[in-house]
Amino acid sequence: MRDETPEQSAPLRSGYTTGSCATATSLAAARLLLTGEASERAEIALPKGQRVTMKLEYCRVVSSAGDEAEAGVIKDAGDDPDVTHGALVFARVRLSAAVGVRFHAGPGVGTVTRAGLALAIGEPAINPVPRQMMTAHLDALAASAGYAGGFDVSIGVVNGAALAQKTMNPRLGIVGGLSILGTTGIVRPFSCSAYIASIHQGIDVARANGVRHIAACTGNQSEDAMRARYGLPDMALIEMGDFAGAVLKHLRRAPVEKLSLCGGFGKLSKLAAGHMDLHSRTSSIDLPLLAQWAAESGATSALQSAIRASNTSQEALKLARAEGIALGDVVCERARHVALDVVPRGVEVETFAIDRQGVIVGSAA
Repeated sequence: MRDETPEQSAPLRSGYTTGSCATATSLAAARLLLTGEASERAEIALPKGQRVTMKLEYCRVVSSAGDEAEAGVIKDAGDDPDVTHGALVFARVRLSAAVGVRFHAGPGVGTVTRAGLALAIGEPAINPVPRQMMTAHLDALAASAGYAGGFDVSIGVVNGAALAQKTMNPRLGIVGGLSILGTTGIVRPFSCSAYIASIHQGIDVARANGVRHIAACTGNQSEDAMRARYGLPDMALIEMGDFAGAVLKHLRRAPVEKLSLCGGFGKLSKLAAGHMDLHSRTSSIDLPLLAQWAAESGATSALQSAIRASNTSQEALKLARAEGIALGDVVCERARHVALDVVPRGVEVETFAIDRQGVIVGSAA
């Protein structure tokens, strides 16, 4: 992390995800092919509607036939300790008669080789939201240019294979490089004190405005799930990230009537195991413990072994559900009891676990 110095403190600076970089570069390369415009900058829309402009390192045609172009951008992660900060992310786009957008792993981007991830085996490690961002921008460009064909998009990261060794990708079975990530398009810098303070402020503001039911969520999809379930206003949605303990402990002095905790199944399993910080740097998903909980719900020995050998918590959940074991509910019930041990008496607590598509796969109240 590029720390602030005591002599000149300043707010930590946000940056952009590799998904945003891929969107900007693929748009610039495609625009060059369709309009002849070699851009120096690319403006894109982020998933929540913000528009940002990114400076390109280059934008050029790379085929003699003029049907393939490439653009690159230096990834700026702001003040976040991101291994891809300063890396060159590039997109090579080729025009195709076949309509639609097809994604490929360029140099430095990995390929999925194991089950349990958001992408199928054999797919390039370009996550769903970046794919949606690129597709939306390319479709809009094609419509404005009167282009009826499609695009083949290869995303690469210079030195990505080496950088990936500093991530969880090898353990997850993503080989050959990095993943192209991002759900909001923005990298928010990691700062424990600042983040926890914002959580506390969010709860205080909600209470001061008469909100008595809050939903503490680990990310955008869990927020969407709670918004859809209860119609809660944004003020009632507390973005706790990995800091479940910050929410639960603050409620001791600033209680509400009802707390809904919602997060990915893996993160909820960490809370169920007693962890208050759900980040991978301090807590890990305990697959043997999940297998034990499944056993207490009637799982066979074979299922227990399969859960212990799972690649991810999502794979473990899928295996359990296939055999009628409500592992999502079990994890949520245990997480609820952990929370009840922290919050003051009188606070109603319920827990929800979602899968990678934002679908609720477990609950307890």
